This record gives sequence, C-alpha cells and structure tokens, in this order.
Amino acid sequence: MREAESGSVVLSQRALNRAVLARQMLLKRSAIPVAEAIERLAGMQAQAPQSPYVGLWSRLEEFRPETLSALIESRKAVRVVVMRGTIHLLTARDCLAFRPLTQPVLDRALCSAADTRKIRHIDNGEFVAAARAAVEQRPLTWVELQRHLAALWPDHPPVGLLRTVQYALPVVQVPPRGLWRRSGATRVTTTEAWLKKPLAKAPSLDQFVLRYLAAFGPASVMDAQAWCGLTKLAQVFERLRPKLVTFRDDTGRELFDRCDAPRPDEETPAPARFLPEFDNVTLAYADRRRMGAAALKKPVPLNIAVAMKTFLVDGFLAGFWRIVEEKKIATLMLEPFGKLARKDARALTEEGERLLAFAAPEAKTREVRFAG
Repeated sequence: MREAESGSVVLSQRALNRAVLARQMLLKRSAIPVAEAIERLAGMQAQAPQSPYVGLWSRLEEFRPETLSALIESRKAVRVVVMRGTIHLLTARDCLAFRPLTQPVLDRALCSAADTRKIRHIDNGEFVAAARAAVEQRPLTWVELQRHLAALWPDHPPVGLLRTVQYALPVVQVPPRGLWRRSGATRVTTTEAWLKKPLAKAPSLDQFVLRYLAAFGPASVMDAQAWCGLTKLAQVFERLRPKLVTFRDDTGRELFDRCDAPRPDEETPAPARFLPEFDNVTLAYADRRRMGAAALKKPVPLNIAVAMKTFLVDGFLAGFWRIVEEKKIATLMLEPFGKLARKDARALTEEGERLLAFAAPEAKTREVRFAG
C-alpha cells in the first residue's frame, strides 16, 4: 500500500486480492447460515446447477448441500436470470429487488438478438401476457412453452418467440432443477407466481451498488458495470461518494469501497481453495488481475473446456480441476497452470481430499492426481 501523487492510497493487486477473498469467505470459512451467505455474496452464478453447492462448500463451515436444496424447494432461494443476463442463485428477497434492476440488461439483449428481429412487430403487451398466463397455469419446460407460443403465432419463428419470453418475462427455474445431485428438464414460471409476491416497484440502485461493493470491493465503476451488465453507473457512484472511501489501483484507476468493509494486509495467508465453474469471484470485474484471471487466457485443455472449474493457490487462480467417477472410484484431477511448490501441492491435496468426501460421498476409493 502506498500513496499516489494525488494523495489517494494505492492498493496493489495483492491487496485487492486479499480484500475480495475476505468478503467472499475464501480466507476463512464462515459459520453463517446458507441464506445469509448467498446474500453476502450478492448472489451466486448458477447456470451450472451444481456449482453453488461447491461454491458454498468452499466458503462455509460444515456446509450441508441438503440445506440449500431445502431453501430452493421451500422457495426461499431461486434460480433466475439477473446480472449480466445469466442465471444466478438468489434469496427470494434479493430476487424481488435485483430482477427489476437488471431488466435493462435484458432489454438491451432483446434489441440486439438476431432471433427476435422477425417478431418485433408483435404487440409486446399481448405477447408477454400470453406467455405469463401459460407459465403461471403450471410451470412449463422451454419446449412446452415454445410449442404453446408457436400455436398462437404460427407465422413467426418459434426460437424468436421463446427468446423474447426469456428476455422480457421475469421467470424462475423451479425444482427439481438446481437440487443437490438431481437433474431434470428446466421448468419455468414467473417470479411473482412462484414467490407469491410482486417484484419491487422502486428498488434502490444505490443499495444495489453498495451490495456489490460489500461483496467485491474495492472496485471501479467499470468493475461494477461488468458485474451486473448495467451501464452509466458513474452517476450512482458520484451520488454515493460522500458515504464511500476511495483508492487507486496500480494503473491510477479510481476504486470505491464501503468504509466498514474488510481490507486485510496484503501478506495475509490465503489457503488453497476450489471454485466451481464461472464463480462470481472471477467474473465480477472488468479488471480481473486481482484474481490472476489473465491466466485463463492461455489455451484450455480440451478435456475440461466445457467446465472451467478452478483452484486457488495463495489466493490466485492456479489451475483447473475436475472429478472423474468410475466404479466407486472418485479421482480429483488437477491441472496446474505451472509448476507448484511442494507445500502448495500438499495443501491442494489435503483440501482436495475434503472436496472429494463432499462431492463424491458414495465412492469407496478417493484419490487426488496432478496432471504430469
């Protein structure tokens, strides 16, 4: 930490790394309830249905996956399209507030999508009302909804009709989708029908930004915009400036943060940790150097190109992992970006054995292997 010519404190990438690890509960596992953890993280990316379970296991003490499944089944947590137009796991309370705030992201996607160009002359109110009535009668799969819409508008491309619904109508994916070690076709209904409550009429964009900073700060305006997909947030930061503290990064870019947020010393030890695919800690910034995410620009091994699950060494991204299960044998395969120190390999092995016990409890034999 040093002082810039402007008088602002300059935070190194290592200091920024330790700040986000502390807020993301990756320096030390937390004992807070699962719902509280999801809110502290400002939601969890969840287009891979099982990824939040691994993400919470890495962050919480004695995490039981059945607890999260129970929250989803009881409608206290939902899987919904919000930030960046991607599926996230949110508590019901955050869903009702976040979903209307991120609608402009989906409106922008709707206007630019090639699939929807041929149906833009359809009355939007009539179309949305028809789709809402269909999925509120009972949750439908995407195929069922597409057929329903195609029957009402037979002269329009079915894919475009379905894509318009996905962007224009706030829908949640209902269980068993998203439950622990279970699967099934995606079925959707509206957030209002599922949660029995309306979306927030006047959600606070200021609080939205403060929630982001609490989970990911210190961060720039561009970082916040990369996280949520919204634009023109500079005016929100200016409005909040009197309540915030500011820093500079090593390029001179201004960073904002909450006064009460943790900013550990940059030499704070960071344990080995395993992250699921597309964990928000790697996606929540325009400048991803604080996690060493530049390493992800290297060619990805073909056998793990689909599921980029990563592990951290000393707080930074250091490689990919995957679990292979065959005949009651579960093997954790680790592919480091470079050569690992012996102590780091040992720490990954110990944490990896715990991950296997969690993710493959029925395996009779478990082992950790390093590529090469």
